[in-house]
Amino acid sequence: MGDPALPGVLVFGFEGPYGICEAHVEELQKHFTLITMKQFLENKTEFSQKIQAIYLWGGRPVIDRELLLSLPCLKIIGNSGAGLDHLDLPFIASCGVKVAHTPHAVSTPTADLGMALLLASARRVVEGCQLAVSPDTKHFSINWLGQEVSGATLGIIGMGTIGYKIAQRAKAFEMKILYHNRNRTHGGLCASWLWGSHIPQG
Repeated sequence: MGDPALPGVLVFGFEGPYGICEAHVEELQKHFTLITMKQFLENKTEFSQKIQAIYLWGGRPVIDRELLLSLPCLKIIGNSGAGLDHLDLPFIASCGVKVAHTPHAVSTPTADLGMALLLASARRVVEGCQLAVSPDTKHFSINWLGQEVSGATLGIIGMGTIGYKIAQRAKAFEMKILYHNRNRTHGGLCASWLWGSHIPQG
C-alpha cells in the first residue's frame, strides 16, 4: 500500500480495464499512499480519514454522494481525461472539493485518429485490406479508390481543441472547412474557414 505517512489517494485498482495506468503507479507512490477501492470498502473506518484525493482512471471509481460523504478529508478529485460529464460538479463543490482534469492531454492523438478514420472511410482502407489479405481475392475493382479527400469539403460540429486540430490536418489535403460553433474562431489558419452560427434544418 505504500508509506502510511504519505497522503492517501483512492484509486479503483491496479488491474483490469479500470486499473490505473501501470506507468503512473511508481511515480504516484513516490508522493502518495495508493488505496484501492476494495481496500477502502473493507476498512472504511481506517481509510476514510486518510484519503485526501481520488484519482479517476476510465471514470472509476464512480464518484457518488455516498462516497463523497464518507471521505471527510477529501480535498481534490483528479480526472485523467477531458470530460467531466460523469461528475456532479455542483455537489462536489458544495463539499469543498476541487476537481482537476487534463483537457489537452489526448487532443493531438484524438485528432490524428479522427483524420485517420476519415481517410480510411473515404478511401475504403479497411475493406481494401480485407480484400488484399483474403486468399479468395483474384483482382480488385477498378473503382476501388473510394471518394476523393483532397479538395473535398469537411464539416466540423464544435470547433474546440480537437476540432481545430482536425481542421489543421485537413488543410494539408486542401479541404474546404465548414464549421459550426457557438463563437467564431478568428485569425491565422481559420481566416479561410466558413463559420455558421446555426445548422440549417432540412
